[in-house]
Amino acid sequence: MLQRFGKEKLEELARKHLWVYFSQLTSDARAPVIVRGEGCHIFDAEGKRYLDGLAGLFLINVGHGRKELADAAYEQMTELHYFPLWNYTHPRAIELAAKLAELAPGDLNRVFFTTGGGEAVETAWKLARQYFRATGQPERHKIIARQLAYHGTTMGALAITGVEAIKTPYEPLTPGAFHARHTSAYRAEAQGEALGKLCADDIERVIVEQGPETVAAVILEPVQNSGGCFPPPPGYFRRVREICDRHGVLLVSDEVICAFGRLGHMLACDRYDYVPDIITCAKGLTSGYAPVGAAIVSDRLVEPFIDSDLMFLHGMTYGGHPVGCAVALANIDILESEDLPGRVRKHEGAFLQELRTLEDLPIVGDIRGAGYFYGIELVKDKETQGRFSQKECNRLLRDFLSHRLFELGLICRAEDKGEPVVQLAPPLVAGPEEFKEIGAILRQALSEAWDVMN
Repeated sequence: MLQRFGKEKLEELARKHLWVYFSQLTSDARAPVIVRGEGCHIFDAEGKRYLDGLAGLFLINVGHGRKELADAAYEQMTELHYFPLWNYTHPRAIELAAKLAELAPGDLNRVFFTTGGGEAVETAWKLARQYFRATGQPERHKIIARQLAYHGTTMGALAITGVEAIKTPYEPLTPGAFHARHTSAYRAEAQGEALGKLCADDIERVIVEQGPETVAAVILEPVQNSGGCFPPPPGYFRRVREICDRHGVLLVSDEVICAFGRLGHMLACDRYDYVPDIITCAKGLTSGYAPVGAAIVSDRLVEPFIDSDLMFLHGMTYGGHPVGCAVALANIDILESEDLPGRVRKHEGAFLQELRTLEDLPIVGDIRGAGYFYGIELVKDKETQGRFSQKECNRLLRDFLSHRLFELGLICRAEDKGEPVVQLAPPLVAGPEEFKEIGAILRQALSEAWDVMN
């Protein structure tokens, strides 16, 4: 597509008019201008090539520049570019809902469409509350998430989110959200199944403290993103499912990042062998080629709304957009025909092995994750697992590492929601060649970071 403006004019207009997410506004801000993507790489306005080690924002699963998805969008736009799901429907929404129900485990057969992950989380909480009200338990309104977990920034999802720093400016928050222990094994007092039991039992502790009769749902990511890719310990989800069943609490699997191949399965709950009551998803559903999210819901939760006067009083203008649904269907076709989840299972060991070559660096404390989704926790003292201070984190991540990784040609995330971590989630079409490139750049940048901090 022909650009209307050159690089300098684009940067000038961005400084004047564009409000970039989670960024400080400064008069001399110069956010990189990305103009093109191809496979596992992106290109800026000057033509420089970068390895997209974060798949945009954990979502470009099939890679950049897939013409099949552009064609699907074009064909749908020329047929029916938009019609709402308010008392109407259209073929693509029906087909995508049926496909998601086919992919989902158990009796998760009903799909409510949104435009993204945060809206899907809002949908799950609202549905849980209305379901219990409809079944004679209106006092069940609370939800339990994990410390440091990120579930979105709309007011309900923000309350569920466990990152305090992004919540305080918006207090008082939506009431009813509480938090239990996350599953990081680094610095933990137990490992393996013992850690899984400790972490699951902490969810039960919060349920009991709040009163089981007041708790509607527990919401968990299969691998927790914020904090740096915390995988579940062995037996964790089996025990959480038992706890939820024992107390009559719904289990929501927030798979906005983890679904559609990121962990080697179309739905991540399959990797860890549990069946939730609701699955929230987005991101990889379309690989970012269109904004689509969904809540996939158990038949049991839908029953009170069938052939009754009840109505789920919820919806959004662009939910189930025909173009988005068409793109999602084409994206799922690619994931399945190219067996990209199988590709992840085949290569995740090589990816992890490449990252573990960095363990000799004094700044590398822990490497964790699953599939194509890993975090590297950075430490001040490797032997004692000593932490950087907040001032040191700012210097390490914001003043040096983020910029240096970008200069070296790697897009990834260096942040400190919790401890300082570097996160990696390349497109699922990545393989050993890309892993080596990631490893080489990380080695140089992390070695330089250690020198800067010392």
